[in-house]
Amino acid sequence: MIVLGIDPGSYTTGFAVLEKTTSVKVLDYGAILCKRSDSADKRLLHIVTELEKILDKYHPDVLSMEGVFFAKNPKSALMLGQVRGAVLVTCSRYGLSFAEYSPRSVKMAVAGNGAASKEQVAFMLKALLNLSVIEGPLDASDALAIAWTHASPPPLLSMLPQKKKSKKTKDAMRDLAIRMGAILP
Repeated sequence: MIVLGIDPGSYTTGFAVLEKTTSVKVLDYGAILCKRSDSADKRLLHIVTELEKILDKYHPDVLSMEGVFFAKNPKSALMLGQVRGAVLVTCSRYGLSFAEYSPRSVKMAVAGNGAASKEQVAFMLKALLNLSVIEGPLDASDALAIAWTHASPPPLLSMLPQKKKSKKTKDAMRDLAIRMGAILP
């Protein structure tokens, strides 16, 4: 299965292409950059054109995208919606199935903490994907995280039984998860 992760943005749209077999392998990642001086229609056309190149090269099976969040600026929210729509329509034309994940669930899947910082997520991605460095803007690492969320099994802590545990048991399980690299200290 080949997963395309997209972190949509009106000026910078992150993308990641992961291949899931017995393990998860990075095929490509980066960002589609738009000129700030371009009009909205030119930026959307540029995003779609670059996205089609990625789709033609890797033939992904599924689009994994971060879910909608509420922006403070209505104009920014509207533009983000337009980018998301352009990505969805383009990927639908190529026959991709669609999966959507909340920012919190992406952070939970990658770092084991739904409130993890972008830096913690990037740190964990380097370990999970065996990368020495993640290059490019944070939008690229966000796209990697979104694709990883779809391609990977649930994090270790979410698989643990959810019954009441003593503090000693919780601390021991947390220490084990840290030693296994499932969460950050």
